[in-house]
Amino acid sequence: MAFNVGKDKKSISEINVTPLVDVMLVLLVIFMITAPLMLNGIKLDLPKTKEVNPLNLNTTQVVLSYTLEEELFLGKDKILNEEIIGEVQSLFKKNKTQTLFLRADFGISYGKVAKLMSFLKRGGISQIALVTELDR
Repeated sequence: MAFNVGKDKKSISEINVTPLVDVMLVLLVIFMITAPLMLNGIKLDLPKTKEVNPLNLNTTQVVLSYTLEEELFLGKDKILNEEIIGEVQSLFKKNKTQTLFLRADFGISYGKVAKLMSFLKRGGISQIALVTELDR
């Protein structure tokens, strides 16, 4: 804020942007903290492996989660088996990607995951990346 001292007494009207900057920084910090949590909303016990290729999932990647109860989630949305191929293909076009990241619970049998991958490949989804956790 500016003040004039002296004989010239005309008022200066300026906007104080400090509170605006403070609010924007707080919102930025909140977004930075919550954004990674949005991707891992589906609770899965992922297999543990040694680090091969570091992977940071983000919102532009297409992530399919397969739970122990054999439910499928595309992002955070539950999806039916019949809708998977169409939804994934539309997300591929929207996000300009061709890779599907598959998060499958550790308790699901290998055969069921293999059947799901086979179904996806028959539907034209050929680039499937399996997501695991780092074994510490």
